[in-house]
Amino acid sequence: MPGTRPGAEAGSARVGEAITAGDPAPHAPGATRLWRHPGLIGFLLSRSLSAVAFQVQAVAIGWQAYATTRSPWTLGLIGLAQFLPMLGLVFVAGQVADRFDRRRIATLCQLVEACCGVALLLASRHHAVSPFFIYGLMAVFGAAKAFEGPSLQALLPSLVPPALFSRAAALSSSLFQTATIVGPSLGGLLIMAGARAAYGSCATLFVLAALGMCLVRLEQPVRPRGPVTLATVFGGIGFIRSRPAMLGAISLDLFAVLLGGATALLPVYALDILHGSPFWLGVLRASPAIGALAVSLVLARWPLRRRAGRSMFAAVAVFGVATIVFGLSRSLPLSILAMMVLGGADVVSVVVRSTLVQLNTPDEMRGRVSAVNLLFIVTSNQFGEFESGTVAGLIGTPASVVAGGIGTLLVTVLWMRMFPTLRRLDRLEDRPD
Repeated sequence: MPGTRPGAEAGSARVGEAITAGDPAPHAPGATRLWRHPGLIGFLLSRSLSAVAFQVQAVAIGWQAYATTRSPWTLGLIGLAQFLPMLGLVFVAGQVADRFDRRRIATLCQLVEACCGVALLLASRHHAVSPFFIYGLMAVFGAAKAFEGPSLQALLPSLVPPALFSRAAALSSSLFQTATIVGPSLGGLLIMAGARAAYGSCATLFVLAALGMCLVRLEQPVRPRGPVTLATVFGGIGFIRSRPAMLGAISLDLFAVLLGGATALLPVYALDILHGSPFWLGVLRASPAIGALAVSLVLARWPLRRRAGRSMFAAVAVFGVATIVFGLSRSLPLSILAMMVLGGADVVSVVVRSTLVQLNTPDEMRGRVSAVNLLFIVTSNQFGEFESGTVAGLIGTPASVVAGGIGTLLVTVLWMRMFPTLRRLDRLEDRPD
């Protein structure tokens, strides 16, 4: 859900998300042992810096594009420009991640993303930023994210022993949420200083992220060098289809966020509905991550030990209700609170889905399975932005957001009937299928 994946990693958002389940109440000796794996330090540094850069860029582009055009359609097309290349490349990217050095793939992608920041900086300096320029550059950015996402998702399990994986994943998730809080707020402040300051900072942070990935050291496993066939490229689809609980968790997140996502429309709310400044746009974008971090800390102390499936459905329903409240709100404090609740509910879905994906996938399949998972995330985020901008352009922004929240509630009820295996899922450590 977009609370932890604003505008994308969403990464972007959710693009490089990690689980917070398992044994998340680390004892001091176990936590100490984590730092004996230097590859993990470089990975966490790189991922955190990249997440901050992504959020700064998302705030800057969203504010600049909407302030120039005053059109929700522009915001939707920015999401579509990122979505289309990721849709076309994500399966190839998964195959690449399973055949080549994942560290080098991630490093190269981060350098390409830094170049996008430099291009935005130069265009802003010469007053040459137009909507079509942004669309083209975001297409390049989306292509880089298509390769970076599966590589990062598949890399973490290789950096620590299985006994320490849940603690490493919990630490990675906490740092990512912190970056998602810092990034939008920093972006709001930087855009007040000027677009060049924001884009220059993005480029610098992406370069530092690439340098952090260069610090990652691990014994590289032998990668398969057999012929590439359609069966191997699309192997992740067959793997997920054979596991109904995993398919249900991933697809529930897809449709709930596709309908209920309001992230792309935050510039409209900040500027026209709540009458705020770029700083408050940054605060609104950071609010889901604040809620997500709070809930992830709670889950780290009191993990989902029972009724994981029902907890996921309940969290998605809360996500839908929070979306409706945000859509109707005309109060800045209430809007911030609604986004925080939205982000907190998102974490429960992330825990269940990511646990099923990461701990039930063999290493030689992780790149391709992560690519399918990324495709669902990207569809919900980037294509969701296009859907949100298009519907808002047709029926108005508040009506679009409220209708999306209602749609999320309907999807939750439908998925409970379609995927009884997921609904009955009890312990996350058990194999559900």
